[in-house]
Amino acid sequence: MRAIRQHTFGEPWDVLQVDEVTTPEPGPGQVRVRTLLSPIHNHDLWTVRGTYGFKPELPAQAGSEAVGVIDALGDDVEHLSVGQRVATGGTFGVWAEFFIAQAQGLVPVDEGATDEVASQLVSMPFSAIALLDWLNLTEGDWIIQNAANGAVGRLIAQLAPTRGINVVGLVRRDAGVDELAAQGIERIVSTETAGWEDRVAELTGGAKIVAGVDSVGGDASNEVLSQLGENGTLVVFGAMGGGTMTLSSGSIIFKNLTVKGFWGSTVMRELPAGRRGELFSELLLRVNDGTLSFPIEAAYTLDQVQEASRANFVAGRKGKVMIRP
Repeated sequence: MRAIRQHTFGEPWDVLQVDEVTTPEPGPGQVRVRTLLSPIHNHDLWTVRGTYGFKPELPAQAGSEAVGVIDALGDDVEHLSVGQRVATGGTFGVWAEFFIAQAQGLVPVDEGATDEVASQLVSMPFSAIALLDWLNLTEGDWIIQNAANGAVGRLIAQLAPTRGINVVGLVRRDAGVDELAAQGIERIVSTETAGWEDRVAELTGGAKIVAGVDSVGGDASNEVLSQLGENGTLVVFGAMGGGTMTLSSGSIIFKNLTVKGFWGSTVMRELPAGRRGELFSELLLRVNDGTLSFPIEAAYTLDQVQEASRANFVAGRKGKVMIRP
């Protein structure tokens, strides 16, 4: 079969290539899935660079979330069947014509869900809803987030109101405000415009902001921190702008602020199975009632993976960049 692989760590547009490899066979408790569609996530490309929390042995395949059709069953798999469409959000190496997955980690896909929706349902949406759950917010609370036009930012903005949580989103370009408004996402502030802090205060009516989500790093971290109220919490969700954060020690000290890290993989693993199931059910409800939408920027073939990797970092894209074998 054909699979995207890397033989060294580096920029994805330099090191990713298509190799011919042996089609894998599923072992006990596993299934083989024929890939239909897979999104590119930032953490996929950070893994290629060797800068993520997971560093694979080389040569390595790439990609972690996909929707596909079960092609073969390993021993002891009884709750799934060949021909069934399934999604996964935590299976490494899905940018290939086929991949092997643990049967227990797959999510059967409702026939009413398109491949475009199903391919994005598990990883980022679950991280977003798990983050809201983890923050233990109260109805009426206000939170602020940067990278509001990113995948997780859009999801939090859509999911939080269903729980009675108010969200202010920060973007780095004025054009980002209109882009999100076109998707029905309001309360967006551009930090490109001087005096943006006053606009945040206007939107909140001066209410205390109890938590902030930073997905950028660098000076952007302090922009979120500066808007927190006393005893607020800054959650470090990502670092797409770099691995170093700039934070005001004065704000942390005099407002008694807390800074925490959040890694969805760890949180999901530690969640009781019952609660994990409840959150997945909540996600499916929000897909079905139209609360969540999953726009796509473009889909690329395996041979176009280097071009697709570059497209992932183009400012102003309106949805996910996808890989389609």
